[in-house]
Parts: sequence; C-alpha cells; structure tokens
Amino acid sequence: MVEMRIEEVSQVCKRVIEEVERVVVGKRGVIEKLLIAILSRGHVLIEDYPGLAKTLMAKTLAQTMGLKFRRVQFTPDLLPADITGTYVYNQKTGDFELRRGPIFTNILLADEINRAPPKTQSALLEAMQERQVTLDGKTHRLEEPFIVIATQNPIEYEGVYPLPEAQLDRFALKLRVGYPSEEEEAEILRRRVQRKSDFVQVRTVVSREEVLEMQEAVEEVHVDEDILRYIVQLVRATRQHPKVEVGVSPRGAETLLKLARAHAVLRGRDYVIPDDVKAVAVEALAHRLVLKSEMWVRGVSPESIIRDVLATVPVPKGLQRVHH
Repeated sequence: MVEMRIEEVSQVCKRVIEEVERVVVGKRGVIEKLLIAILSRGHVLIEDYPGLAKTLMAKTLAQTMGLKFRRVQFTPDLLPADITGTYVYNQKTGDFELRRGPIFTNILLADEINRAPPKTQSALLEAMQERQVTLDGKTHRLEEPFIVIATQNPIEYEGVYPLPEAQLDRFALKLRVGYPSEEEEAEILRRRVQRKSDFVQVRTVVSREEVLEMQEAVEEVHVDEDILRYIVQLVRATRQHPKVEVGVSPRGAETLLKLARAHAVLRGRDYVIPDDVKAVAVEALAHRLVLKSEMWVRGVSPESIIRDVLATVPVPKGLQRVHH
C-alpha cells in the first residue's frame, strides 16, 4: 500500500471541507472538528437544538469521503438488537442467519442518543470502544473506519436517560453547532431556491481505503516530549482544580494527543505545536469533567474550567519546527 504523505492528506481534507461547504453553510469550524475526529478514529457527541443541519453534515461528510452512512433515531422502546442486528431463522436452509443492524456501517448517526434506555446505550458502547459486536456469543468485527456521531437535545429532560460518565468519556469530542448568522441563513435559503430540490448532490472526493491511509498518516505525526508534558500538565491541572470533583482521565489525555496530531495534519504539518493542543482542548476535555455539585448551582460551565486551565498552564517555549 502506497502511504499518503501529510501534505497529500492536508490537501484531501481541504477538498472534503470545500465539498461539504457546498451543502452546509457557515459551519467550517464544526466540519473541521468532525473531520479531525474521523482522522483520529474518534467518536463525536453533538449537543444542540433540532434543525441545525447535524444529520445533513454527518451524511454529507460520509458521502464526500466514500463511507457508508446509517442513521438511527433513538427512542425509549429501542432495543439493543435494533442497533446490532440479530440471528433470524431461515426456513429454507434450516440455519440461523445474521441479519446485520445499522451499526454495520462506517459512520453511524445516533440521533437523540439519550432517549434510549441504558441497555441499548451500552450495546452501542461496546461497539464504540471495541469496534466489534457480540451476538449470541459470536464476535463480529466492525469495518474500519467506524465512527459514531451522536446527538442530544439540550432542552429536553422528560423521558431521557442521561449518558453516564463512562459513556461520555468514550466520545473524543463534544460539539455544539449553533445557529447560523443572518447572512448565512439567507444563503441557506438562496441555495435551496437555486437547487429546486430538498436533496443535495455531492461528489465523492476520497475513497474508504484512502480514508484509512489518512488515519495511518496521522500516526506518523511527530510529537515533541515537551508537547507530551504539556498535555499531561493540562489534564493534571483539571484534577487539581478547586471546582472539579473528577478531572480528565488518562484516556482523555490520550484522546487530546490524537486530536492534536489530526489538527496538525489538517494544517499541513507533520509535527504538533501547542496551538494544535489548544485548538481542540475545550471540546475534547470539558465533557469529561464532573464538577462539584455547588458549581452547577452557581452556573459554572466545564468549558470555562478548561479555558481557565489553558490560561494558567505554561505553554512550552521555543517549539518551532522539529528536525528529526
């Protein structure tokens, strides 16, 4: 297999983002973060209101990258088998055959994940962590890449099952999409008028095999010892923060490292600088914090604590291009 160079990966990423932006208006930052998650094999949780193009963004990204896409609407009566699939008896052959569920895909959009009961959430959890599904004692590997993009509505608390900390920790990033500006919203309507259809055609810019090569390329990005120390100091600072009950786990530190490498690739570099870490730190770490109960009452946000940590932990100096 011919390995992709970092510059090539960066160019492909630009083409993917441009293609997605033909469909999704004014959300470059969110598209970039989703792409970073895919490059670093990380899952994403999007918490935002309905109607903000979350499904459109995930689907368009999958199409542009030549990946299979499935969407599951999570509901209180959703069973684990509705996601994973089940064995069905075939009368003709007299055998049980696997009827694969929607989880056998590359990008799975788990819509309103917190509406499903814990048992169903845990079936998804195994797949997210192990990248495999166990049915009747048999293990089935999921095809790479396998990325879960889950959404939850921040305003509904009736009949929902909040994600437990262990499951939140499985998400590399927690993002918000946000409303478009007035000009962006007008542009969305203009494009709809020009299209004369609700459906959008996008080109496939890259194949599934090339996406796997892109992921491999991220693993080659150089990380200086000082950067590793910086990441460790950031996560340790969250554990010692006076407003925090439980800080970022070592898994969170490892995720931050992977995302920083992917961010460097997106910027066309084969080495990580402190800005790469800072660019992804808030979305990568805030959802992993458990604040002291009185902080919730006082309206302190986990995001503000990560920003506080970024402002206080000294950045390693003199990290320009590393020659190796």
